[in-house]
Amino acid sequence: MSREAVLNLILAAGFLVFPLWAWMAEEPFLITLATRAAIFAIAGVGLNIALGYGGLVSLGHAAFFGIGGYAMGILASHAQTYTPLLEWPFLVEGTKSMPVIWIVAMLASALAALAIGALSLRTSGAYFIMITLAFAQMLYYFAISWPAYGGEDGLPIYVRNGFPGLNTLDPIQFFALVYALMLATIAVAALVRRAPFGLALNAARQAPERVRAVGISPYRLRLAAFAISGTITGLAGALFADLNRFVSPAMFSWQTSGEIMVFVILGGTARLFGPVAGAALFIALEHLLGGVSDYWHVFLGALLLLVVLFGRNGVVGILAGQEARRG
Repeated sequence: MSREAVLNLILAAGFLVFPLWAWMAEEPFLITLATRAAIFAIAGVGLNIALGYGGLVSLGHAAFFGIGGYAMGILASHAQTYTPLLEWPFLVEGTKSMPVIWIVAMLASALAALAIGALSLRTSGAYFIMITLAFAQMLYYFAISWPAYGGEDGLPIYVRNGFPGLNTLDPIQFFALVYALMLATIAVAALVRRAPFGLALNAARQAPERVRAVGISPYRLRLAAFAISGTITGLAGALFADLNRFVSPAMFSWQTSGEIMVFVILGGTARLFGPVAGAALFIALEHLLGGVSDYWHVFLGALLLLVVLFGRNGVVGILAGQEARRG
């Protein structure tokens, strides 16, 4: 077993042990922090498929994060007010069922990713970055001007949605649900990386002309990767909204896109557990340094600078040493 595989197991175990310890110590706030980190890790896993495997530097993944959040908020708000979401041509009601909400959030995010990706992937480099950012900002301002669902004030959800057999209001049970989904998304990312599709995507990132020469379209590979990436990020958005029981236009903001990218770069691009390490480190710094100074992002920026300059494989790559390989 490689050093990176051992490190991945340690990260997975640590993500589980910490909230269990907090639960036994009766520290629900720390469980919530771990849940937040796991949700951010899911968002990072989504971006990592596009950025790490496909080489697509997207500054607009907040679009899918926000779509997932608003899918949850809209469905749950109609369920709590007992008003139908749609009456014609057929009746569509709201729901408080998490599985149904996740499916809707992922489908909506996947369709948005296909539409945004189909246009954005006709460009490359800085143009691609700016177009993805522009789409996210368009959705941000649309959400602000959408009074039916709170506008700039956001949309509160009074009671967390339900999952069969679980009390989702119990912090440890909700964490267990999010943790299981985090492992599931990591498994999807591992499958994508090892599948022929992932190998072709990696080849398209390194030598698109050679991929095109053997009859494979790099555009289609990247579009599929972008859609998968957006789908997973949309799931994270739905979970984040459920954690906070609140949806706001800030989920679409460029700062959110930047934070998701920080998780990936800090942990290690193309590393299977890179987003997990990055999200955990980000939340730890926010919790520990946020109480010391309101300008704790200065320390985060310094750490990110050190990682970019001296450890381009991220924290996972640094700890795994020479055995770490780019996926």
